[in-house]
Amino acid sequence: MAETRVALLTGSTEGLGKMTALLFAEQKWTIAVNSRRSDEKASRLLKDLRELGAEAQSFPGDVTRRDEASRVVAETLERFGRIDVLVHAVGPFIRERKLFVEHSGEEVEQMIHGNLLSAIWMAHAALPVMRKQKWGRVIFFGFGRAGEAPAWPDRSVYAAAKTGLVSLTKTLAVEEAPNGISVNMVCPGDIVGEKKEMRIREVSRLRDEETPRGRPGSGEDVARVIRFLTADASDFVTGNIINVTGGLDVIHPVSKKHPPFSSV
Repeated sequence: MAETRVALLTGSTEGLGKMTALLFAEQKWTIAVNSRRSDEKASRLLKDLRELGAEAQSFPGDVTRRDEASRVVAETLERFGRIDVLVHAVGPFIRERKLFVEHSGEEVEQMIHGNLLSAIWMAHAALPVMRKQKWGRVIFFGFGRAGEAPAWPDRSVYAAAKTGLVSLTKTLAVEEAPNGISVNMVCPGDIVGEKKEMRIREVSRLRDEETPRGRPGSGEDVARVIRFLTADASDFVTGNIINVTGGLDVIHPVSKKHPPFSSV
């Protein structure tokens, strides 16, 4: 492709989305940054991307809403003329462990809208653009073992939303393959806090006794997989649920908050 690649990254002003944007910028891609609102984080990221030599612009919007997702895609297309890659890094997660019945209705809606519906709306808006181009890459985020649809006590609603997204990933991969579009899901392990924005060299000297690899994961571990999936020669890799976990199984067979035989 002669044109500069254009990547639209939702939820990209921090965490794994931000690290992915930085790796794309190192390749001199054009970056469309999305977050819920235009704020200082977005401004800092744009500055960093431009310093790496990439063209970058912010397109704020709440992509859990269908109209906002469509607007973000339309504005990106109007500004850059194409969208080659969609990396959907929106995915709220409630750190506190809760049984399903302990979730409020608002929390249920937050998990479903943020992790599943936002992905549906973004893909629904972006895929027609990629179809016209006869080329595209869609990357969703999941969790380790999401492809198995395992029981995940204390994470019920989040897990339900992400395993629903697994089915969408596999279905879209089949439907869109004739159009030159691949669709995959990347599933990070227990990469939390500041490590989401760290490089491999920064975590390589740290110990993690839980992870079989022996070190914690970094944002770069995840972003490098995404970069591979977006390459021209990766077009045969589609419909996959790819774990980036260092061998760690994040799923616990029983509730850690309410162990068996404890009083609920």
